[in-house]
Amino acid sequence: MTRTLELEINFLKKKILSVCTIVEENVRDAVKALVKRDTDLAAKVIDADEEIDALEVEIEEECLKTLALHQPVARDLRFIIAVFNINNDLERIGDLAVNIAERAMSLASCANIDIPFDYTSMAEKVLLMVKKSLDALVQMNPELGREVCEEDDEVDVMNREAYSKVQERIRLYPERVDCLIQLPAISSELERIADHATNIAEEVIYLAKGEIVRHKIEKPQLRVVKSETGNNFETK
Repeated sequence: MTRTLELEINFLKKKILSVCTIVEENVRDAVKALVKRDTDLAAKVIDADEEIDALEVEIEEECLKTLALHQPVARDLRFIIAVFNINNDLERIGDLAVNIAERAMSLASCANIDIPFDYTSMAEKVLLMVKKSLDALVQMNPELGREVCEEDDEVDVMNREAYSKVQERIRLYPERVDCLIQLPAISSELERIADHATNIAEEVIYLAKGEIVRHKIEKPQLRVVKSETGNNFETK
């Protein structure tokens, strides 16, 4: 590796980590805005997305420039391709944080609605996955990446639990369905953030090992079981 290419790769590492920091803060603030009915904080999350979009474009252009000027090979080439893909995942996480913030603003106008699920705990779990996936990148640690892939199943379970609790609350308070019906989308968006963290972890495994694992990680199959009380989920 030439000295110039080494500097470019270090620059890309710093940039992608700076985007991750902003994205993490936005997801955390979006969930906090939801729980506290804080429309100002939700608006801040929405406004901050422009910075994430601008950084995504900057990193993408830097990746393309590095590929064109230095024509890297082997591990250096895999690193730049991985950063290119991770950059897109982080931008999508930022978009999902905006979706949560927009729902938080909508729910703020719903009086006397109790949120039946601990979205804060789910968000912290998801954000830990995002952080670990980026740590795996910096440390070039494929085993840490595999941990993230395995943890995705836990978030899937949380998503189903949130859906079940909201479903039960709607049965108890059908007059509040217009507000309650927005809640399952929030846990679904958090679950999608976990999916993007998993994508990042899989890129790290590819980068470190040259191994494509996205079709090899086994996940439990989910099926719907009919019962007298409605649809239940079980895995096999």
